[in-house]
Amino acid sequence: MSNTGCGQTAGAQVQGLQELNPEEMRLQRTLKRIRHKVVVMSGKGGVGKSTFAVNLAAGLALAGKRVGLIDVDVHGPSVPRLLGLHNARVTIENDYIEPVRWSAGLSVMSLGFLLPDMDQAVVWRGPVKMGFIRQLLADVVWGDLDYLIADCPPGTGDEPLSVLQLLGADAQGLIVTTPQAVAVDDVRRSISFCRDLGNPVLGLVENMSGIACPQCGHLEALFGKGGGKDLAEETGVPFLGAVPLDPQVVRSGDKGLVFVQARPEAAAAQAVMHVVQTVLALSENDRPQAPSLHGPVTVAVTAAGGTLCRHAGYCEEIILAQADGKSRQVQEVRTVPAPADSTTLPEWLAGQGVNVLITGGLSAEMENRLRREGITCVTGAPDCPPQEAVSAWLEGRLTAG
Repeated sequence: MSNTGCGQTAGAQVQGLQELNPEEMRLQRTLKRIRHKVVVMSGKGGVGKSTFAVNLAAGLALAGKRVGLIDVDVHGPSVPRLLGLHNARVTIENDYIEPVRWSAGLSVMSLGFLLPDMDQAVVWRGPVKMGFIRQLLADVVWGDLDYLIADCPPGTGDEPLSVLQLLGADAQGLIVTTPQAVAVDDVRRSISFCRDLGNPVLGLVENMSGIACPQCGHLEALFGKGGGKDLAEETGVPFLGAVPLDPQVVRSGDKGLVFVQARPEAAAAQAVMHVVQTVLALSENDRPQAPSLHGPVTVAVTAAGGTLCRHAGYCEEIILAQADGKSRQVQEVRTVPAPADSTTLPEWLAGQGVNVLITGGLSAEMENRLRREGITCVTGAPDCPPQEAVSAWLEGRLTAG
């Protein structure tokens, strides 16, 4: 009887896996490679939310983090222009989309890259919007990210709802307001929106918080004073800071220059970087964790001369290690010659049933192909005996990236 029960359980598990939507599987693979997800939103339009999101993402990238910026405002995508990328176009293949690079550390995706004419109106209903946002998350080759920043249109409609639902309960809302009461009233709804969906609120930023006189330095509160801080205290949300209004922010955005990079000495840039430091603390609070494994796993290590190879394209041999995910013990290790043609490595590894590749480095093209084969890439591994690298990965001392 017990054998029958085990067989039925296994059969049910296999059936469940077979019924899993391939698109959902791609989405989950993408999300597992993102450490922190921050959704920038506001209940009120015109508060400078997109400009703040762009500077936040750029500030994190300038701090050495791997960042993705996704613009989900399908009716008015402004991120491409704010980053000087309004003429950029993405590479689209049958099963993946390459994001646009602003820098080595910042990848960007927006509907604005896909429109043949920026004057073209986009007339989509809710389900179409959610399908598009899902595609941006599942089919774009984001790779391993420390942060994914999502810039949402104002309000609590389809786009922010779709983003938070797709990103999951660990996605955090970052709310932007201006000081005046009419903005604060609308932004209050964004906070309750996040809480109703079960997502934490990272904090609240008061943008356009006064303007400094260029002659005397006096701060004039054009839109009132302290509305953001008062709302944060009222709702129990962390107040992340006040960003003063600076006309140079507008001019920089029109020219496609990121303010925190173009004018780092300005008070507004320093205020944004203060928020960046708060967001960076999310990573500093991380602790290395062993990968989540429950069964057998096959780990491949590129090697040359018995030690880990600095680049997968130049490896002479492949170390294949069979490990048990539950005990996190290496059970069997064998060495096989690397394929004669290094360009066939992704398909060759997939044929060997490899789940994880540990190597010193990879070309971007090779890494993308490995991902499409469902192989996790652990790059930047130090020179060491291959079996030691496998043990380090199983114990969480060597992480993907």
